[in-house]
Amino acid sequence: MRVVQVGAGGMGRAWLGTVAADPDVELVGIVDLDLDAARAGAAVAGDPSIPVGSDLTALIADTGAEAVLDITVPVAHHPVTLEALRAGLPVLGEKPAAQTVAEALSLAAAAEATGRLFMVSQSRRYNDHLVAFRQHVRGLGAVGGLSTRFAKAPHFGGFREEMDDVLLLDMAIHAFDSARYVLERDPVSVYCESWNPSWSWYRGDAAAAAVFTFEDDVRYVYDGSWCAPGAETSWNGDWRASGAAGTALWDGDHDPSSDLDGTPGSPEAAPSVGNEIAGSLAAFVHAVRSGGTPDGEVHGNVMSLTMVDAAIASARSGRRIVIDEVLEQAHATAVAHEQDPGIRERLTSWESVRGALATAPVPFRS
Repeated sequence: MRVVQVGAGGMGRAWLGTVAADPDVELVGIVDLDLDAARAGAAVAGDPSIPVGSDLTALIADTGAEAVLDITVPVAHHPVTLEALRAGLPVLGEKPAAQTVAEALSLAAAAEATGRLFMVSQSRRYNDHLVAFRQHVRGLGAVGGLSTRFAKAPHFGGFREEMDDVLLLDMAIHAFDSARYVLERDPVSVYCESWNPSWSWYRGDAAAAAVFTFEDDVRYVYDGSWCAPGAETSWNGDWRASGAAGTALWDGDHDPSSDLDGTPGSPEAAPSVGNEIAGSLAAFVHAVRSGGTPDGEVHGNVMSLTMVDAAIASARSGRRIVIDEVLEQAHATAVAHEQDPGIRERLTSWESVRGALATAPVPFRS
């Protein structure tokens, strides 16, 4: 598959190396506002002669690209992905889907209007240990609760240390998305508190605790900190699920386990999903070729971003937030600001936002 990548910064370079290592993908162009960064990216990809430019539409036309990788900063996700979809190409983009839920809904409607796939690389879903943990959770019978404890102390420097709500905005979406995957349910409401410990080197809140109510009255508890030195968890966090038949555990790095009232759980193994961004790239290529719907397709992914927005709204207001209220408000904003008649028509055709997100249009055109 001939692809053009937009974005050649830090995360972009990681993607360029991954694309170069995938035999099913050929990088035919790199777009970046900084042409020196684009040229450096071509070298990272192993071929300095790869065409570069600052105009995505022009480079698509010049290279005969079949798909676009949007590895830009969040504020650029909406315009870049929309330009690619309008050019008739499927898109694989870095998380989050967009800077806001309203923009993510606009992109979901754009995917419907153009008939093209937009997949968000929620890369931590592509983890065979997480898949195995879900298999263990399925063996617990009725599930009552799931929890994640996340404790790390990274000194990033740069923009993260100046962000508002840094933990919830930049990291918690991985755990929230994984919780949806493990529980195979969607959230209904959340109560969240966030704070910044006195020793924190972040400007915004680097710690948070949230309780989500999911469908079927299941609870998901997230307890996280990005300024917790000593006895740190894995980057995936430490997980526990409790059900009628027992408990499942996963430390985020190794094989999970379950205890079924004294008997070790031994669920059926699931097929490998690959590893992080390499896994999401392979899933994207397969979905484009088959017309199927991959994990991370924008309709299915918007709810993970909504969980982040709802948690932040709860932390700021001090009250429980209903997920559908966040979705409906974002939908109204999306309709009010949409300039494309075809996309606005799709948005206004949705009888309910939750219902529209649950029914992604397939097959997509390749």
